[in-house]
Amino acid sequence: MNLSVRQSRPLDWGNLSFLVVVHGLALVALLYLIFVRASPWTIGLGFLWFALCGVSITGGYHRLFSHRSYGAHPLLKAFYLFFGAAAVQNSALKWSRDHRLHHTFTDQERDPYTVRDGFLWAHIGWIMFRDENLDLSNVKDLADDKLVRFQDRYYVGLAVLAGVLLPALVGTLWGDPLGALLVCGFLRLFFQWHATFCVNSLAHTIGTQPYDTRTSARDSFVTALITLGEGYHNFHHRFQADYRNGVRWYQFDPTKWFVWGLSWVGITKNLRRTPALLIQQARGANQASLPS
Repeated sequence: MNLSVRQSRPLDWGNLSFLVVVHGLALVALLYLIFVRASPWTIGLGFLWFALCGVSITGGYHRLFSHRSYGAHPLLKAFYLFFGAAAVQNSALKWSRDHRLHHTFTDQERDPYTVRDGFLWAHIGWIMFRDENLDLSNVKDLADDKLVRFQDRYYVGLAVLAGVLLPALVGTLWGDPLGALLVCGFLRLFFQWHATFCVNSLAHTIGTQPYDTRTSARDSFVTALITLGEGYHNFHHRFQADYRNGVRWYQFDPTKWFVWGLSWVGITKNLRRTPALLIQQARGANQASLPS
């Protein structure tokens, strides 16, 4: 499906309006930081919320729910679902549906955010058109999870609570609820969105392909820095069931370290790792397939 065909779908005015409002309020938040001089606690809260929401997408929505690459205690699942809602990227159920489609049909017509239709389409354009896919057959396993169903049903309320009301409430502790609302609520969300969107766009555009050249997915340290470790995308597309993206010890993947660290106290378990021999074989076979 080419871009013109995709754009024949009706615009999603709800999504489009929300995108415009959030980007506008992020600018207001930036001006607030410059001219009003928000409390350092407010800025710290913004970084904290970015980290909490970020790992809820990378470790929760992505590696736990979409790929089932490890098991998690219900309390960790609830944490992921609460702060994942604050990232405002849809419920875990629908996010996982789209992501599983992306892996099943990478770079093809049914890939919701294929980079083959352009960098901007993969990054943000696909969100601006109405999603007419109501089929949840590829996430039946998640639909059986009571916590996932609860978040899907009350997603909007949870997003408002976790992404707007709670930061403002916390900000009252040091007398800056407005700053906390703007910085932690909207400026943080602006950066959160574009960091996640880079997995769909940048991770399919720049970097190397040491494991597989059959898709556009690429490994990049730069993308990993932006996305909390999701930048080793060529490895991920080749071995999507692995809880790691940065498989080598020195590769920047804080999500991997977070999940691994929690396994020591029993909060995560059954961490799935691709055998080293299979990884080595994939690298060798991929290298052999390249033209000399």
